This record gives sequence, structure tokens and C-alpha cells, in this order.
Amino acid sequence: MNIHEYQAKNLLRKSKVSVPNGKMVSNIGEVEKVAKGLGGPVWVVKAQIHAGGRGKGGGVRICHSIDAVVEAAASMIGMQLVTPQTGSDGKTVRKVYIEDGCEIEAELYIAVLLDRSNARISLIGSSEGGMNIEEVAERNPEKISRIAIDPITGLKPFHARNLGMALGLRGEALESGIEFITGLYDLYTSMDASLVEINPAVVTRDKELMALDAKINFDDNALFRHPEILALRDVDEEDERERKADDQGLNYIKLDGNIGCMVNGAGLAMATMDIIELFGASPANFLDVGGGATGGRVKEAFKIILADPAVEGVLVNIFGGIMRCDIIAEGIVEAAEEVGLEIPLVVRLEGTNVELGNEILVESGLKVTTADDLSDAAKKIVNAVER
Repeated sequence: MNIHEYQAKNLLRKSKVSVPNGKMVSNIGEVEKVAKGLGGPVWVVKAQIHAGGRGKGGGVRICHSIDAVVEAAASMIGMQLVTPQTGSDGKTVRKVYIEDGCEIEAELYIAVLLDRSNARISLIGSSEGGMNIEEVAERNPEKISRIAIDPITGLKPFHARNLGMALGLRGEALESGIEFITGLYDLYTSMDASLVEINPAVVTRDKELMALDAKINFDDNALFRHPEILALRDVDEEDERERKADDQGLNYIKLDGNIGCMVNGAGLAMATMDIIELFGASPANFLDVGGGATGGRVKEAFKIILADPAVEGVLVNIFGGIMRCDIIAEGIVEAAEEVGLEIPLVVRLEGTNVELGNEILVESGLKVTTADDLSDAAKKIVNAVER
């Protein structure tokens, strides 16, 4: 789960990580009062959306007067902000974050994340923080420092000190950096985060390390332990189909292809997506209906797939172990009849009651093609879409 910058900074404050004073505003009538309360003389107005690269799209503005703050906020609230991470459609800005500016001596990049290559939580840092950190990682990887933390010992002061020194921090800035990095790690572990990223972290003229921007993502599977984090969810920032799927207990992720996929089991879903690519097409989604899905859940899954206008064909690949194939077939027939299916549909069923499931599909009167195995199914749906 993602949260907004202003929410992330509230969590950072609680972890004793220094951040500028600021406040979120969703009503343009409150902007002047908030700006006066912060004091200035420099303010930063930031659009609040779940995407990076806001500065490149005009979603971050430095202001030197209250009138400029009001103008900036008014121009952002309601705008469709397009960044390198939003796609061409962009995202609607419903709120802005107004915070005090600060005097900057240096910009850094600091993150805490799970490094799957070594199964360790790792500290990542670079002295080249800012909007172009991706280019630094690609062109100058030697400027990226990594420190893996053994889960048995956890973070020790020398870990934070080593990263701080690698970033060029010395004296008071280094001591501030140690406290800063320790706070990030404590937040990551205590809140079951999957990413805590500060870009940029800045060294102020007072030699204090401060989070100028913040991105925090959380492990969805651990949210049951953190109702206070779940309460920060902003459904307006989520894809509507993904939100509906989540409400139905389905695992759905929108992708850029044209073949919709409905599969039970994450591993089988990945294999299905791979074989679609192998035969020259691209999946439009990842959708795992789960091992014990009901006919109603299958029906909802099918409707979610077909709600995507990019979908030109659907491949259903189900192994009926816990789930019976006849139940799957009934759900598919009900959903297809309800939405008025007009695109190619290929179904591969295997497992419990597979013969009955295929019989239900054949006798339904739908334009459905059955397949004997996964390879056969992928060939048939790709060929059907390409005609």
C-alpha cells in the first residue's frame, strides 16, 4: 500500500526523523491561513499524488510570497498531473502539501528496502540525490552505496555511521545522519514497510539532515497488524479495477497488454503471462482468483477483466484442485452473458470435474474455445486476437 508524502512525513516525525514544517490542504480557501501559520519567507507547494517525478510535471513549486503560494495551490488542485510514473493520462490532484523552505548545502538519496538478491534489509545511499537518481544508478553505479543488515543483529550504530561517511557526512552532519538513518530503519521494521525512500535528503546550513521528500510503501500482507496504516489508504489514488478486485478478495494488477488473464494461483498466473509473451502478445493484467474461489468471485473477476477497454481477448487458465472446474465454468458463463461478451475467449480447465466444466462451456452457446493445455491455450488466444 502506498501513502502520500504528507502522511509519510507525519510518520517520519514520530520516528524522530527531521522534516520541514508543513500541512496538507485540500480546500483552496485554507491556503493563505496555512502559509501564514508556517511563516516563510520561502514556501514549497507540492501536489499530492501516488507517483514520483512530480517536479518534472509542474507539481512542485517554490514560492517567495503568500500570494504565490495561493496561486500555486490554486493551479494544482484539480489539475491532471502527468509525470514519468503516471502514464499519459496523469492523475488528478485533490490536495497539496505546503511546507517551509530550507537552506540546502547538499542533496542526498537514502532508502531502506528489502534486497531480494541477498535476503537482507539494506540501506541504500548516494551523494547524488534529487530528481535524476535513476540516471545516477544507471550511468554511475559506483556512486550508489549499499549496506546489508543481518536480521539477527539488526541495525547497529556502525551501519548508519558507515553509510553516512560514504555519503560524505562529517562532524555534526554525520551525527545527525546517524540519528536520521536509524529512524528510517526503525520505521521500516516496526511498520512492516516494503520501502522507505528519502529523495532528496538534504544537509541544511545548520548541519542537520532533513527529509525534503518521502516515499513509504507497506507490505499489504502485514496491514492486519497496522490498522493505523490502513486508515491512511486513499482509494482515489488507486486504479478502480484494482480497488474492486481487492474488495472481492482478488489479486489484480493492471498491465499494458491486450490479453486478459484469469488464473488461480500466483505461480500459474506468472507462467500464463510468460507464455503469452512467448507467443508474441502481452498480458493485460495479472489476476489470481485464489485456490478456493467461489463462482461469484470468478464472475466478478471476469467482469473486472472485461472492464478494461484495452482487452481484446481473454485467456482463462484454471487448475481445479480445491476449486472445481464446473464451478469455474458456471461463473464464466454467467459473467459473459451479463456483460455481453464480444471478444475471443479461450478456456483451459484441468482438474476436478474438468469434463463437466468443458461441457458447461460448450453447451452455453458462447463463442468460447477450449484448450487441452497451457501452450495450446496461449496459441489459440494469440491467434484469435491477431486475426
